Amino acid sequence: MNELSTPPAASEAKITAGKLGTFNGVFTPSILTILGIILFLRLGYVVGNAGLGKALLIIALANLISVLTSISLSAVATNLKVKGGGDYYLISRTLGPEFGGSIGLVLFLAQSVSIAFYCMGFAEVIGTFFPWMHHLTIQLIASGAVVFLFFFAWQGADWAARFQFGVMALLAAALLSFFAGTIRSWDAAILAANWASPENGVPFWALFAIFFPAVTGFTQGVSMSGDLADPGKSIPLGTFWAVGLSIAVYFSVAILFAGVLSNATLSSDSGAMKNVSAVGFLIDAGVIAATLSSAMASLMGAPRILQSLAADKIFSLLTPFAKVNGPAANPRRALLFSSGIAFVTIALGKLNLVASVVSMFFLISYGLLNYATYFEAKTESPFFRPRFKWFSPSLSLLGFFLCLAAMLAIDLKSGAAAIALLFAVYQYLKRTAGPTRWADSSRSHHLQQVRRHLLAAGKEPEHARDWRPHLLVFTQTPEHRIPLLTFSSWIEGGSGFTEAVQIIEGEGAEARAMHKAAHLALTQAIASGHYDMFPLTVSSSNFTQAMGVLLQSSGIGPLRPNTVVLNWMGASVKALSGLGAYTYAKNLKLIFRQHKNLVILSMDDESWIRLLDEPMAGRRIDIWWQGNGTSRLMLLLAYLMTRHKPWDQATLRVLTQSDTLHIEREKEKLNKIMEDVRIDAVAEIIENFEADTIVQQSADAAFVFLPLKIDQYRLLDLTGKSFERSLPRLPVCALVMAAEDIDLDATPEEGLPAQIGRATDELELALKKSAAAEKIAAEKMMLVEKLSSQLSILEEKSVPEKVPPKEGEKLQREIANAESDAEKAHRRAIKAKFKADEAARNIDNLEPELQSKIEPPE
Repeated sequence: MNELSTPPAASEAKITAGKLGTFNGVFTPSILTILGIILFLRLGYVVGNAGLGKALLIIALANLISVLTSISLSAVATNLKVKGGGDYYLISRTLGPEFGGSIGLVLFLAQSVSIAFYCMGFAEVIGTFFPWMHHLTIQLIASGAVVFLFFFAWQGADWAARFQFGVMALLAAALLSFFAGTIRSWDAAILAANWASPENGVPFWALFAIFFPAVTGFTQGVSMSGDLADPGKSIPLGTFWAVGLSIAVYFSVAILFAGVLSNATLSSDSGAMKNVSAVGFLIDAGVIAATLSSAMASLMGAPRILQSLAADKIFSLLTPFAKVNGPAANPRRALLFSSGIAFVTIALGKLNLVASVVSMFFLISYGLLNYATYFEAKTESPFFRPRFKWFSPSLSLLGFFLCLAAMLAIDLKSGAAAIALLFAVYQYLKRTAGPTRWADSSRSHHLQQVRRHLLAAGKEPEHARDWRPHLLVFTQTPEHRIPLLTFSSWIEGGSGFTEAVQIIEGEGAEARAMHKAAHLALTQAIASGHYDMFPLTVSSSNFTQAMGVLLQSSGIGPLRPNTVVLNWMGASVKALSGLGAYTYAKNLKLIFRQHKNLVILSMDDESWIRLLDEPMAGRRIDIWWQGNGTSRLMLLLAYLMTRHKPWDQATLRVLTQSDTLHIEREKEKLNKIMEDVRIDAVAEIIENFEADTIVQQSADAAFVFLPLKIDQYRLLDLTGKSFERSLPRLPVCALVMAAEDIDLDATPEEGLPAQIGRATDELELALKKSAAAEKIAAEKMMLVEKLSSQLSILEEKSVPEKVPPKEGEKLQREIANAESDAEKAHRRAIKAKFKADEAARNIDNLEPELQSKIEPPE
């Protein structure tokens, strides 16, 4: 009885207090909606125009969608505890509130309009008995039908189920009457004649569009999920029984139609079923029962979707409809609203304008239900454990595409209108929806994508063109945390990853309490600034040891920090260690030895405020250039800063020194470098790198990048002297020291993969040359053996002193030449083999390095 405007858990508790079973809660509403007006008034028309062969194909294709969707429905329904809301609940808990809210709203409207649609169909059937009735009278009858059905729905699901039992009895009697009449009139010759489609029949897809609404009722039982005692068991079982029985009915009725009446009769007489039935008036009763049962199913389903939407607080205007009444949690407010929409629709009387769009909404919901199941399965979450075992993600994906195909086949314009409305609601919810009140599958999807892409990236060799700033930011001083996080987000440039770290020194309960408070503060700082980074708080008895472990272990696979960002010790002597300047410098050397780039932010409160207050237009970033790896890193970080709005109008200026005789040449050289690396920057040549020169040139800059050197445990500027001479007089600065040489103009053909490719080509060529040389050497040796054999035979056949001297001398010369050629060929073969072995060794030497790039050592 209470308003469900408080916790969703309370709402769900009420909604799940259902008493209906599989038969009366799922099977009955589903089968009554499926066996509707299409069965009684349009199936004969489809068979007559298509011929029995194509008619059976139409029935099979339409039911294939219902079977595939039923499989998806069963998988999702047996994977979680289904609460009220039916399709809306299943889709929203899988694809999130935006998809769920949009499909829930349009399904509610579709089912509310369907109430009017079916009641108008009922009134028109009544009108055939009284041809003199006025159109207004038809609308009054339809309104009366809504009132009649409303009475049962107001009492609750139990009363509605009792009404449906009576409707089912009429439907069963009508079908029995039809079967009895057609079996005794069966003629195999008529069946054979009706197999092929007539010459002037209606096109296949037009007939498919006429028939398809017949199978769009199998999810009616899902809409009653909140009234079911065991939704996980009842939904799949009841749905499959309803779909299976309806398939049998439609196939058998189509075959019986084709065996008793000609195609011409079937296509022209909408009352053919009544004419061949044993008791004709039972067919009229069946038509009336079919329209009323479909209207009743929609009248029960629509309010429950609305109530579930309201309880989830997706649309604030719908909150009053979260209220339920009685122990069965009957949503009477939502029922009143649904009935009101039905009355308005009847009053307008333009049902044909919305009928096709309504069908599209149902098709979209089936498609999204299939996609939601596929989406959930492909996350490969350990929590996707459906009890329904005959499930396959491929079948769900096939069901999704078949639903889209059916929409195109039925009515392209109506489908586009339905999708446009759905997309508009989705975009609205994406901008206005508050915090999600449940866990959907989107995060599991992202995690699975991360896993898949990380594994794929880990199998590819690292290349200079792949370099991105992966930052490890030490935020030891809370008072300077925000500037450091802001600066880190600038130089990350939306291309890398940032991990904000705080190390808590201590042990025991006190350290654990400090750890919890520090992590909360760090998380809040990141959230308040909307920084794209991850918080990490570490407790340790020794700061330096903890930092060393972090440097080696942070990251996963190819995503490991390559750059450490921290505050300048002038901002606070506790910027990195708590032990003063010596330990600060010592820790910087430790970072550098771990092959991490160093970026140190130098600022004070005054310079930072001045930077933030400076107009975005006209800002300038100065980079002090020495032509080494540090210079290239500073240039790249400055460029990445310009990707952010505060800096997208900034000018980059690169300053380097040269004597007065070579200023133009150095400037031209520097401009050529900027052109080659494709970064717009202004080149400036100065006489020296002295502190006064740096201050004079960069005092009016918005931001300055300066190279850093570490000598022993001293931090030095470009001239090898202390920064204390320049930093206090400069704006906000970044001191940079590169541990790697970043190639800003790397080509795809460079790097280890290219080296191995070239080495492989060289090996292949060397092997070919070696094989060819060995073949030639073997041929030369065979020639020597052949000539030697000829000389031996000649000597054996003749007395030695009577051997013709010219012939013997000729053979001996040929043997000598052949032996010389064979020796040369053998030497060439050995040389070629050596080159092939050397090429193979080159590859062997490169592959460990390549493997180390693919799989970084722990």
